[in-house]
Amino acid sequence: MFDLDSHLAGLDERLLALPEGRRVLTELDPLLFAVLYLPHHLRSQETGNDISFSEAHLEWCELAQRYVAPISTFEPGDLRDAIIAPRGLGKSTWWFLIIPMWLAAHGHRKFIAAFANSDTQATDHLGSFKRELESNALLRSDFPKLCTPARRPSGTTVSDSQHMYVAASGFVFTARGIDSQVLGLKIGTRRPDHLILDDVEGTEGNYSPTQKESRLKTITSGILPMNNLASVTMAGTVAIPGAIIDDIAAKQRGEQYPDYVDDERFTPRYYDVIQTGEDGTERSLWPERWTMAWINTVRHTRSFQSQMRNDPMAADTAFWSGDDFTYRADLPIVRQLLSIDPAVTTKAKSDFTALAVIGATLPGPDRVCVVRFAQQVKIPPGEKLRLRVLEILNEYPDITGVVVETNQGGDTWLAILHDLPVQVRTVHQDRPKEVRAGSLLAKYQRSRVFHEKRLHRLEAQMLKFPLDAHDDLVDAVGTGVEVFLKTDAPPQRASVREGAA
Repeated sequence: MFDLDSHLAGLDERLLALPEGRRVLTELDPLLFAVLYLPHHLRSQETGNDISFSEAHLEWCELAQRYVAPISTFEPGDLRDAIIAPRGLGKSTWWFLIIPMWLAAHGHRKFIAAFANSDTQATDHLGSFKRELESNALLRSDFPKLCTPARRPSGTTVSDSQHMYVAASGFVFTARGIDSQVLGLKIGTRRPDHLILDDVEGTEGNYSPTQKESRLKTITSGILPMNNLASVTMAGTVAIPGAIIDDIAAKQRGEQYPDYVDDERFTPRYYDVIQTGEDGTERSLWPERWTMAWINTVRHTRSFQSQMRNDPMAADTAFWSGDDFTYRADLPIVRQLLSIDPAVTTKAKSDFTALAVIGATLPGPDRVCVVRFAQQVKIPPGEKLRLRVLEILNEYPDITGVVVETNQGGDTWLAILHDLPVQVRTVHQDRPKEVRAGSLLAKYQRSRVFHEKRLHRLEAQMLKFPLDAHDDLVDAVGTGVEVFLKTDAPPQRASVREGAA
């Protein structure tokens, strides 16, 4: 555990008593800078008004120390971190105030551009920064040029507004809402050398795929290109499944994630409020604020799992939530099928081919389905797909049929999946995806669909629906379940055709 007294004990008190000494001691040490100049931001009622540090705060200071080197010594995208942490850990305090203040005071960065979910939120953050410059006596004594607005020869300030501050030292800090016009932001020939994205998606439950696409385009096409060498910090909490910060967190969780996460070189840095040692013992990420005794009283709640552990399984969504998944491996399955939602291409931006094995109990009003297997793959629509289907049929020998959605490709799939040892049927879906997903969800909530085990990719996709870039597994499972639960017999509608047995 970090001992602040020990950290301070090794410092020369004579240096601490002088502005020059304090500047020397804090130039490479953002933690000491915070303690000396911003101690009031390190105290709170939740910690008994004592200064304390989570191990996450210590790591953040280590990450910030990389910013001491000029950005020209890095490759584009080398310094892009996504901080995924519990609410209340102090993400905004550290990444929007303390670390920017340290960077500005010592000239490690000359131009910071920060963005928040709303314009009000952004200007509030900049307001906190400026209040320190105006009222912090020690800061004003040691860094007078930072704390003094730059002035024109006429005596008017260059910029000291709610959106931008320009210091006499030459430092610039601008803060805006993410939806503001940000393309090409610069001061003269200067472009930002440090970018901050703080909770840029908010926590609204009605965050739509269109909004996400727009927000992502703003980030990738408007903000990051301001300076591709700039250090970047994106901080947030996974409150919305399928949102941008959740896409990045998926990389940390070992799940499939969109290409842009790697394309834009975001490094996820995830901090769980419950830390587990190698021997299985648990400890709090910040025991001075959240004791394990308190954690154990609330850890079962959906709010805690979502807001404190960044678990999208616990988030409230328009469709599935973590509570909708129940696991049964003991049901008497009498029939099984393989449901395929195929992709017509394997391009990077195309859909996946989804394959799901669905089992069902005896026909009747009490019939239920069990999803036994779910996988999405990039396989070209040809012999490789047929071979993968044969592998699954061999792994699940009780499968008696294959059903393929043919909204794309039509009866081509009957030719591709030729000479299988089971019957192949094609189904054309004519209802909107959301309607089909709602019908499938209703079956889950009425305990008519179970999972044989945790199916991480499928469940993640269901939780993110309709925000996820792909919904192929949802479609494949929905088609397969509908065969068994919409009618006990195989679908006989006009759009269903049989292939060779």
